[in-house]
Amino acid sequence: MNYQDDGPIGYYFEDIETGQTMVTRGRTITEADIVQFAALTGDFNPMHTDAEYMKTHQMGQRVAHGMLALSYAVGLLYQLGFMERTVLAFRGLEMKFSLPVFIGDTMRVRLTVKEKKEMKRLGGGVITAEVKIVNQDGKTVQSGTMELLMASRPAA
Repeated sequence: MNYQDDGPIGYYFEDIETGQTMVTRGRTITEADIVQFAALTGDFNPMHTDAEYMKTHQMGQRVAHGMLALSYAVGLLYQLGFMERTVLAFRGLEMKFSLPVFIGDTMRVRLTVKEKKEMKRLGGGVITAEVKIVNQDGKTVQSGTMELLMASRPAA
């Protein structure tokens, strides 16, 4: 039996425009998220997992793993649908972690396409996008760039 997915298709390389901006829905960080991420990665740094320790820390409370927020950001971007069956590869990522994410913070992601480069030999083209993860107060907690290889539209 062959598997065939007749579901929706995302944007092909040709459909994406420089300057195009997309914003995700929100995602609130919970204590369970932090505990599960620590278990998954083995990162049990007390900054993330020890409420008593963090009472005496300058931040005063536990902080979500930076990579947890980044991982959720990638998931939120995928949920927008533009990569559905058209993203060929995640080519690169450069991020700056500017502010902490706390339990109860709600984050959104804003992606703005900055550059497009056709790469026919790879079956599409690379888009370079500015990525900003913002909290419920509109403050940027992480920012950087992401490169995605997107498929070209199939010949008719």
